Amino acid sequence: MDLLLWRHAEAHELMDGQTDLERALTSKGEKQAHRVAKWLDQQLPEGARIYSSPATRTVQTVRHLQRKYKVRDALAPGASVADVLECAQWPSARHPVLIVGHQPVLGDLIASVLGMTGEPMSVRKGSLWWLRCRQREGHVQTTVMTVVCPEYL
Repeated sequence: MDLLLWRHAEAHELMDGQTDLERALTSKGEKQAHRVAKWLDQQLPEGARIYSSPATRTVQTVRHLQRKYKVRDALAPGASVADVLECAQWPSARHPVLIVGHQPVLGDLIASVLGMTGEPMSVRKGSLWWLRCRQREGHVQTTVMTVVCPEYL
C-alpha cells in the first residue's frame, strides 16, 4: 500500500476573531501547493483516494491537485496517529491514499511507521512524504519512496 502524506502549505498566522480551522494560505503557500500538486499529478496513480482535513489551509492545498477529494473531520488539527491510519486504512488499503493534513501528527505518523524512536519527524510546510508498506519474507516493511519539498520543484 502507498500512503502519501502532504502537509498543508504555508498559511497566515491566526488573527483576532478567527479559528484555527479558518486560517488560509499565504501567496507563498499558494505557490508551494501549486508546485507540489503539479509534480504529484504526474506521479499519483489513478484511483488513489484523497482525504483532506477540514481546515481551510488543507482544502486550499489539495484543490491545487484538481482531483476529487473528501474532507474528513478525523484529520482536523489535533488528530492522532490512530485517526490518520484509520482514515487511510493503513496498511491494508488496496489503493494508494493521499492524506492532506497537519503537524505534528504527520511527523508522528512517519516516525511511528518507520519504527523511529525519540523525537517526532519534522515535516516542512507544503512537503509530501510517499511511504510504501509491503510484505517481505513474512515481515511488514515500510519504505520511504520519496520526499518532495516545494522549494526544490
